[in-house]
Amino acid sequence: MTDTTPETHFDRRVFSGIQPSGGLTLGNYLGAIKHFVDMQDEGGYPTIYCMVDMHAITAKFIDPDTLRRNTRELCAGFIASGIDPEKSILFNQSQVAEHAQLAWIFNCVARMGWMGRMTQWKDKAGKNAENSSLGLFAYPALMAADILVYHATHVPVGDDQKQHLELTRDIAAKFNHDYGQEFFPITEPVIRGAATRVMNLQDGTKKMSKSDPSDRTRINMTDDADTIAKKIRRAKTDPDPLPETVDGLESRPEARNLVNIYAALADTTPAAVVAEHAGAQFGAFKVALSDLAVDRLAPIATEMARLMDDQAEIDRILARGAERAREIAAPILKKTYEIVGMVGA
Repeated sequence: MTDTTPETHFDRRVFSGIQPSGGLTLGNYLGAIKHFVDMQDEGGYPTIYCMVDMHAITAKFIDPDTLRRNTRELCAGFIASGIDPEKSILFNQSQVAEHAQLAWIFNCVARMGWMGRMTQWKDKAGKNAENSSLGLFAYPALMAADILVYHATHVPVGDDQKQHLELTRDIAAKFNHDYGQEFFPITEPVIRGAATRVMNLQDGTKKMSKSDPSDRTRINMTDDADTIAKKIRRAKTDPDPLPETVDGLESRPEARNLVNIYAALADTTPAAVVAEHAGAQFGAFKVALSDLAVDRLAPIATEMARLMDDQAEIDRILARGAERAREIAAPILKKTYEIVGMVGA
């Protein structure tokens, strides 16, 4: 039987989240937040965006004051980038207890083998699996709960999160099969844009990361205009000019990365960027890219700084977002408990 009550059934509902692990980068913006804004502004369906602070503590100990600051800074980054707390539901995960409650149900649905195959578990735990937290091993079940507690139908994700979304689909399908109901949707990934994976400015074969020891490898969303321009000028390239077609970027990872960044910032395609700048040396192309990046990114840094000066307002926004999130999540969790057979649900 298919549940079609207003609380649980929607043709389209978007959910996504980012860990507040500190140091938003251009990769976070182009790979995720910019797409969140685009989907919000399309209208016609709910958009729910979350700071997944419970995930942030799975891999290592984080000082409590640092976690609080990171969560507020991420919220400021969302808003400064264009997320409107009135249009979208914006909150931090730990304020909505239904996430953890549904995660326990999913811990009992998911199989150990499924979790053990997760690439990120293998990468983060490595040879030190015995000393890794249970949370790191089981967090894909919490990620599934993050999504399915809202009956989200679409999730904007980067390439590195596709495996976790596939597991979310497996959990939903197994729950539906075990209990004989088509209750949870089989969520679809949404991968958009020219720079779904932004690469390191000094090594185009590596993903841009806030954990890299060199600040030159990334653009931080808090960088000012001069810093942004300087990092782009110093970005690694090769001596050849831009090719006539995108096929000419195939074996040129640094060149391809800068073209992809330009395309994503300009809301165009890499093919269009190459066509416009074909034959140009990278010195000239970097000037154009710097101007574009400063125009798009410097105002975000300025607005983030302004928002961080009023942390009480950020906390108010997060609390109100959590209230709105629970209005959706609570009836879905209640129905889940009823299906499972929990007395008093």
